[in-house]
Amino acid sequence: MRAFICTKYGNADRLTLQEIAKPSPKPNEILIKVKAVSVNSWDWDIMKGAPIIRMIGPFSPPYKILGADLSGTVEAVGTEVTNFEVGDEVFGDVSDSGWGGFAEFVCGKAEDFCKKPAELTFEQAACIPQAGMLGYQGVRTFGKVKPGDKVLINGAGGGAGMFACQVAKLDGAEVTGVDSAAKQDTMRSFGADHVYDYKQTDYTKLDQKFDVIIDAVAHKWPSTYRRVLSPTGTFVMMGGKMRAIIGAFMASRKNADEVQKFQILMWSVNHKDLLDLAQLVIDKKIKIHVGKIFPFEQTPEALQHVGDQNAHGKVVIKVS
Repeated sequence: MRAFICTKYGNADRLTLQEIAKPSPKPNEILIKVKAVSVNSWDWDIMKGAPIIRMIGPFSPPYKILGADLSGTVEAVGTEVTNFEVGDEVFGDVSDSGWGGFAEFVCGKAEDFCKKPAELTFEQAACIPQAGMLGYQGVRTFGKVKPGDKVLINGAGGGAGMFACQVAKLDGAEVTGVDSAAKQDTMRSFGADHVYDYKQTDYTKLDQKFDVIIDAVAHKWPSTYRRVLSPTGTFVMMGGKMRAIIGAFMASRKNADEVQKFQILMWSVNHKDLLDLAQLVIDKKIKIHVGKIFPFEQTPEALQHVGDQNAHGKVVIKVS
């Protein structure tokens, strides 16, 4: 099979298309013929060697084949798998199975996959497991957004932000989106009531308070965010720099003693949440905006497009 291999940290030109052996599923895994895989910021962070990644791979990427958010058809099942059969259309996440989605075939734990509803395209389904769960769980599980809440989403024009904006609006919130100037119309299409260009406006200096802040690119110390949180507000870190992650972790340890709460969002592949979000898409209550679809051979270009922060919504690679 063909796969894009990454053995050294760097830009997307480090990825090389190689012919390698097709993997075989472990007893608890399924082998998937990949139809579509979406690109996430984690793929870029692993390839570039972000500080948090170098903690587990100090000299080279810990995963040689990137890509985790995918859909496809079951090619083979492990001996312990009872809920899938060869030919089933599935979608899920292989980040807990060693990654490997930028390939024609990949093995993943059966427990991390659901059967794809027939109403969803493979491209739509590939957008849901990571980015969708980050946005969905960021709003509902971690942010606990309520009708009337004022919610700010930093990075609202990207993949996870797309879901977070729409779920927050669906749950009755007033949504403020922050991203680049080029994504202002995109944020509005996701339902944002107010939009800001992060280069022109530092949202931590706005003269208003937010009940929930969901930040995909946090880089400041918690005290900076506290000034724009309501007295009982919640800050949800969806992604960010190491300094901000450390600060949010330290602040979260004091949640029991503080009225304002800090949460670090670690999404989980939850079957109920996956299927609930998929149903919202089917019911046209949530729209998946695929900004660009790349053919498999242009996987490096797709990854660079996301790394350059040019993605509006999701970027998808059509594998087969």
